[in-house]
Amino acid sequence: MRIRDVNKIELVKEKAVELLVKVGFEGFTMSKLAKLCNISVATLYIYYKDKDDLILQIGLEETQKLSAMMLEGFDPNFTFEDGLRHQWKHRAKSMLENPLSCQVIEQLRTSTYQEKIFESMTETFKQTLGVFMDRAVAKGEIDLMPMETYWSVAFGPLYALVRFHNEGRSIGGRPFILTDEILWASFNLVLKAFKK
Repeated sequence: MRIRDVNKIELVKEKAVELLVKVGFEGFTMSKLAKLCNISVATLYIYYKDKDDLILQIGLEETQKLSAMMLEGFDPNFTFEDGLRHQWKHRAKSMLENPLSCQVIEQLRTSTYQEKIFESMTETFKQTLGVFMDRAVAKGEIDLMPMETYWSVAFGPLYALVRFHNEGRSIGGRPFILTDEILWASFNLVLKAFKK
């Protein structure tokens, strides 16, 4: 039995993310990935049972990595404004520094892998942000609302701005670069929408 090479595993993960973004799930094959990594297909099967196992493991790792970055330093006891600002800062940073990971995660969100991959991430965010929201409501900082409403208002604009930035263009194909000025002006509008 061959020994697992850590460097090769990292190369496989990196190239798998690139390939998934480029060709999607339908075009992704183990042979294409092996060729991209300059290794044999048999080598991939040392690390992963099959294509589904590879996609699932990489999806789990990518969502856990980005979730950890987004929640780094977050305290559910923050005031609503401070907590939302912290979330915007860390979410923007993680998404801007990891554009390919974000694209793969978006692909996974609408795939058959969705349930397995997002179950643990959803629970982590629900626990942390759920406590944060409950405290904000109890302190009268925001009104009680469904989590989906909260997320849409709180983070929908941020995700749209990051997507425009990563694509290099906004609505109508106009060139776009996300600046701190645009980011925080948008944040202030979002915050205003929540204030009572």
